[in-house]
Amino acid sequence: MCGRYSFSKPKNITERFGIIQLEFEFELGPRYNIAPSQEVPVVIHKNGSNLLLMFRWGLIPYWAKDESIGNKLINARAETLAEKPSFRRSFEEKRCLVLADGFYEWKKEGRIKKPYRITLQDGRPFAFAGLWDSWLSPTGQTINSCVIITTTPNKLMEPIHNRMPVILPQGMESLWLDSGAIPSREVKGLLTPFPAEGMVAYEVSPLVNSPRNDEPECMVPVNRLF
Repeated sequence: MCGRYSFSKPKNITERFGIIQLEFEFELGPRYNIAPSQEVPVVIHKNGSNLLLMFRWGLIPYWAKDESIGNKLINARAETLAEKPSFRRSFEEKRCLVLADGFYEWKKEGRIKKPYRITLQDGRPFAFAGLWDSWLSPTGQTINSCVIITTTPNKLMEPIHNRMPVILPQGMESLWLDSGAIPSREVKGLLTPFPAEGMVAYEVSPLVNSPRNDEPECMVPVNRLF
């Protein structure tokens, strides 16, 4: 699964992700320990443009009776997207990029779980494959929310965990986003593990265990893995 990640370098992302405009004016600051239920930066494709928005992490399907379902839907398995009622429509119509520059996973060693941070080799920002939906609350409030898609681990991740988030190759991001023109069957092949040789992993401080700790120290290496 993917239950925590970072987006510590939000500068110059409009050019990197082809963002034409912001849907709303907001200042995007660095985040070192993003947790479920928090507002996170995503990119969607709408009316021919890429838009940057803030969505809640934890998908609330449009048909949900209440928003608490989002606490359980932080990840979606790539293998079953087309079958699950929670994700099926979004997979067809509402695909998004969830912006990041690293993610955390916990490796079990006996009774201990050690946190690791995983990034691309060069540390540059990237995008998780995500889905989104809009939910109308009983009080009339619209909540936009998202989920991160996971897949089987690559060779780097295998010693750490049995799942990893889908990181899209940069050249395939626009294909994933254009759900209005590209059907889901044509992008399902993108939901594969990112090449291990393009990534690094290293142990970090237990500070990251608590979402209350959102500071650069969460990302400092303790021991490099490989």
